[in-house]
Amino acid sequence: MHRNNVLKLLREYADGTGDAFEATIVGATITFVENHTDCLLRSCVPGHLTGSAWVVTPDRRRTLLTHHRKLDKWLQLGGHADGDGDLLAVAQREAREESGLAGLRVVPGPLFDLDRHWIPERKAEPGHYHYDLRFMFEAAADEALQISSESKDLAWVEVSRVSALNPEESMARMVRKTGAPRPG
Repeated sequence: MHRNNVLKLLREYADGTGDAFEATIVGATITFVENHTDCLLRSCVPGHLTGSAWVVTPDRRRTLLTHHRKLDKWLQLGGHADGDGDLLAVAQREAREESGLAGLRVVPGPLFDLDRHWIPERKAEPGHYHYDLRFMFEAAADEALQISSESKDLAWVEVSRVSALNPEESMARMVRKTGAPRPG
């Protein structure tokens, strides 16, 4: 497995973060990846790596959210690495599978955000952490969407209204990082 690429990406991100809370998450994620050779697999019981896509319109006014079926909350698109050490590719693949968007464009910059969140026990699956590497993508809001079986719904949401659907700090941090809308 290609943990070295992940560690390089995380260390570069750590060097650029000035936020104490995020620095703690980055440190915990680096330690996790260093200590778990199977961190890219769902079978890694304490947790595993995931890749997410924060999809925005080119003017940064809207973001595409999914109403996640299992977690029953509005979130960014994304999913499990399943052994793939290229988390950017994971995020892009998951965004396409969960939305049907073909015109996704990566926003330059290696990593947009990083989060660690608890996934509660469900059926035969024990509770575990997702160490979520997040990347920003742009897409046109007029492209047709296709809801996957993992979602209850998909919606373009005004970035300023994301907290009305999901007030968690993890989402609020991505909203803050999106910045002010650009001229359309």
